[in-house]
Amino acid sequence: MNRPIRGVAIAVMLMFTALLANLTYLSIGQQSYLNDRVENRRVADARFGQDRGPILVGNTAVAESKPVKDRYKFQRSYSNGELYAPITGFYSYLYRASGLEQSYSSALSGQDDSQFLSRLVNMLSGAVPRGGAIETTINAKAQQAAWKALAGRKGAVVAVDYTTGAVLALVTSPSYDPNKLATHDLPNSTKAWNSLNNDPTKPMSNRATREIYPPGSTFKLVTAAAALESGLTADSKIDSSAFKLPTSTKVITGNCGGSSISLTQALKVSCNPGFARLGASLGEDELRNQAERFGFGSKFLDEIGSAPSRFPDELDPAQTAMSAIGEFEVAATPLQMALVSAAIANRGVLMEPYLVSQVTDADFNVVRTTTPRARSQALTASSATELQKMMVQVVANGTGHNAQIPGVTVGGKTGTAQSDRIRNPYAWFTAWADNPHVAVCAFVEDAEIDASEIAGGRVAAPIAKAVIEALR
Repeated sequence: MNRPIRGVAIAVMLMFTALLANLTYLSIGQQSYLNDRVENRRVADARFGQDRGPILVGNTAVAESKPVKDRYKFQRSYSNGELYAPITGFYSYLYRASGLEQSYSSALSGQDDSQFLSRLVNMLSGAVPRGGAIETTINAKAQQAAWKALAGRKGAVVAVDYTTGAVLALVTSPSYDPNKLATHDLPNSTKAWNSLNNDPTKPMSNRATREIYPPGSTFKLVTAAAALESGLTADSKIDSSAFKLPTSTKVITGNCGGSSISLTQALKVSCNPGFARLGASLGEDELRNQAERFGFGSKFLDEIGSAPSRFPDELDPAQTAMSAIGEFEVAATPLQMALVSAAIANRGVLMEPYLVSQVTDADFNVVRTTTPRARSQALTASSATELQKMMVQVVANGTGHNAQIPGVTVGGKTGTAQSDRIRNPYAWFTAWADNPHVAVCAFVEDAEIDASEIAGGRVAAPIAKAVIEALR
């Protein structure tokens, strides 16, 4: 071969090598990027042509795909869409997916690695591929009771089995209808998306897990736990007289039943000066460490996402005192405050919360099961037992009396948080019950009650009571 021909051959070979390398890179290294491109309608159409599996609450499908006669072949539909939207999320041609629809998309579409055998059988038999099913931990009665008790008010309710971490109810209000985003009428889907995102009430915000709020006096459970862990007992006397904040002119007052009362009495009447003084004495490090053991600063429920609750850094003595009563810059999700009660009820052990109990393939073979696991020892068993008794007094004889249930031991803590001087206060109630084994947090964003009133006990406690009763 003469030299010019050899040069051309080498150049052509190099070009083919470069072409093959580029094709290999695009098909392997860039596959996800190209498939996820909005412009890639072929992939989007194929994705919507799948028989996606159901999301189950008990034996009822709250999200499922139904055959339709259009180019997409299957329509995703949601029964009780608003009720379960913060859990299921949506599955949309234009806006992709959220919630369990997003986090378990590969299992629902039948593309998960655990479903390889089912895909192989379908391919060899020529059967139409089908997705797997997601079985949630949600209890339908508890979910409906929470929704009904919220009665359309802005807020959220979370209920957790404190012995396992299984989430039994997760409601946020206002909510939205995922069917409006899942529709194959794409102009209407766009219209719904714009309307939801421009709505000032933020119906797509998951107030249960993804928004943080001042927890008010429910945070006194964290302060009480820190006090017990430091050596105090439920009967220890604390100074409950008016407390002038260190290096400040602000004075915290309150009628707590005396100037020297027990820690139990202080929790029972939600004594602000007593807990503020106690927090200042414990110090910011003790309070922060205790909050973190309960889960503050951490994220939970990867299936649907959560915001970490916050205990502020670098506090001065006055800020530490205010933080001890759930004010200053302390902020928490309703899920977090449910987990505080859950750890106390479970002898100090905080279980990892979860929403999905198991995943099955299209033939109902179990391919994945969630095993309950402990996340942390939030406080010692002895301290937890003391705090349980204190919380029982809050419900039996204190600010949480509206949560009393005949024949059931209920321990709880009320909270009222004033976010500013214009809006109505936030109302909180977090509690646990001995039978059923459940911890609940009820949160109402606008209590529609004067800030001087104990909004948590009047507004939020009956909501938690309704959920506990639904689980009996």
